[in-house]
Amino acid sequence: MSELALYRKYRPKEFADVRGQDEIVSTLLRSIKDKNISHAYLFSGGRGTGKTTVARIFAAEIGSKPSDLYELDGASNRGIDDIRELREGVATMPFESPYKVYIIDEVHMLTKEAFNALLKTLEEPPAHVVFILATTDREKVPETIISRCQTFTFRQPGLTELKDFAIEVAKEEKIKLDTPSADIVAMFGDGSYRDTLSVLEKVLISAEGGKIDFDTVAKIVGAPTHDLVNNVVRSIESGDPALGLEALKKASEERIDMKVYLKMLLAKLRAVLLLRYAPNMENELNTEFSPDDMALIKELAVSNEKRVNSHVLSEFIKASHEIGWSVIASLPLELALIRVTSEKK
Repeated sequence: MSELALYRKYRPKEFADVRGQDEIVSTLLRSIKDKNISHAYLFSGGRGTGKTTVARIFAAEIGSKPSDLYELDGASNRGIDDIRELREGVATMPFESPYKVYIIDEVHMLTKEAFNALLKTLEEPPAHVVFILATTDREKVPETIISRCQTFTFRQPGLTELKDFAIEVAKEEKIKLDTPSADIVAMFGDGSYRDTLSVLEKVLISAEGGKIDFDTVAKIVGAPTHDLVNNVVRSIESGDPALGLEALKKASEERIDMKVYLKMLLAKLRAVLLLRYAPNMENELNTEFSPDDMALIKELAVSNEKRVNSHVLSEFIKASHEIGWSVIASLPLELALIRVTSEKK
């Protein structure tokens, strides 16, 4: 692996490299082509979705050299004095570019007084200045600011996009990352390309011989191993909660993230139902699960008991709504398991 952090190594350097924001990229490219550059933009969306990266690329595309590109962190430079200093700089001409570009990250962190000072500049901006405001919390940005910006909402990537991204980057790093392992990396990436790369970096450091197995990945990121999840599934099928409760107890002792545990459990329960009612999906499921997992899924899909059913899936979906506020993280899963195993067919 390169000594350069993955999130820096694989950060897009031009619009063609940007993932998952096609509409935003095409609109910005069209505005550049038509020479219709707005004086202010607002980029909003989840962390690690590319807001600041796209802002930098856009600045370069409209001809702003590094000497005329200014980046401020709204969390650290949030007071009125910081914005007054910015306003003084705005008045001067660019050093060597057609535009001076100011990128203000986490702009929602500015104080009320700072926003008021910024508003005056946005109302009458010099022709040579472009503001790009970025935020993960658009609701905290005053409407008076939003109304003076061209706004773009960056979408968060789904699990499949992040999984494919992780596999692709691992391949570039000469490491074979199988699909189940990539699923875990994507799950811990939590809707962020940057966070996915951070998780992947920890995983790839532990790779040996150009590959890494699922259980090693699980231990690195704090996800449950196959057996801890499969034992809950087996417990449901047998109608005996003991095996599953023991697995949940062990997961708690190992400080496994219960939200991730539940996501993995739901994925396997769903796979059983899909294979039972749509057998032609087997090839697709084979790419998502290990051979051992698929053997269990196929066994339960054709089970005469059919204890893994839509009702069971619904009970654990309910648990997903309760897990966030439960004082004991494993309790919603334990209750769901007891309910589905104590009910008679």
